[in-house]
Amino acid sequence: MADNYLEKKMEDLQARKAKEARQKQIAWKKRMDAYRKKLEEQQKKD
Repeated sequence: MADNYLEKKMEDLQARKAKEARQKQIAWKKRMDAYRKKLEEQQKKD
């Protein structure tokens, strides 16, 4: 019983960490895309 409980807790933790890592990666990509777009616009002005 305890093993199943601990395994479930560990799986939940790993799933949560994976989800957080994915969200962080998506947020980073959005910021980089916005930065690249801003640079592109600045280069067009010059």
